[in-house]
Amino acid sequence: MNIPFHPFGLAHCAVLGMVPGLAAILAGVHRRNAAGGTATRIALAAVLALNSVALYLTIALHGEPLFPRHLPLELCDISVWLMVAVLVTRRPALFDIAWYWGVAGAGMALFTPNFTENTLFMWVQYFMSHGLIVVAALYLVWSGQMRPRLGSVARALLAANLFAFVAGTCDYVYGTNYMYLRQKPPAATLLNVLGPWPWYIVACEFVGLGLFVLLYLPFRRSGRRTLGRQDESAEPEFETPAPLSLNPSASSSDR
Repeated sequence: MNIPFHPFGLAHCAVLGMVPGLAAILAGVHRRNAAGGTATRIALAAVLALNSVALYLTIALHGEPLFPRHLPLELCDISVWLMVAVLVTRRPALFDIAWYWGVAGAGMALFTPNFTENTLFMWVQYFMSHGLIVVAALYLVWSGQMRPRLGSVARALLAANLFAFVAGTCDYVYGTNYMYLRQKPPAATLLNVLGPWPWYIVACEFVGLGLFVLLYLPFRRSGRRTLGRQDESAEPEFETPAPLSLNPSASSSDR
């Protein structure tokens, strides 16, 4: 049964408010009891993974082939599994990408949702998937567990372009429309004001760069301080200590 969706209606605004609210609650709990951080991260990773698996099972149960139109080749699809990996491993290199893709990509998708079907399941699945990506990213930062490092903007943008190349190759070969590289989505999104194809793709590069830079600005000073501390601590590693003599007579003759 189709359920009409009203952009920025009561239900939509409630979801938008719940995302930062849940992240703030989880971060507050972590700061009071850091020992429970592992359980929180694993729980978030499990819900994200199960929610994504539920989508593919539903598609399969409806008799639709997963290949080639239901592959995880949207940026938010791969962001789910990237964030799962971050939550489980806390690898800084993964978070350098997941922070930008999650907050900018999934965050934008929350404001301008594009449903393939207006059913209750698709609503719940969509908002849980995109919402929990943002919740996880904000929680990790606000709880003090992780932050993007110096140079992460360039790495995240490069990774996004490499992923777009893979998605674009699939679009060219199989006629799909992953990452909206062939045409804009039917729903109203930011792409509508970025010009016709292919110029909106070029404009997305600059929009993405701008959003990534904005997301890094809160960490700019701390990144420089960390780099400075690393440089200071690295300095003694290159000093060669003077050899110690165990012969007392040799020491006295040298003096």
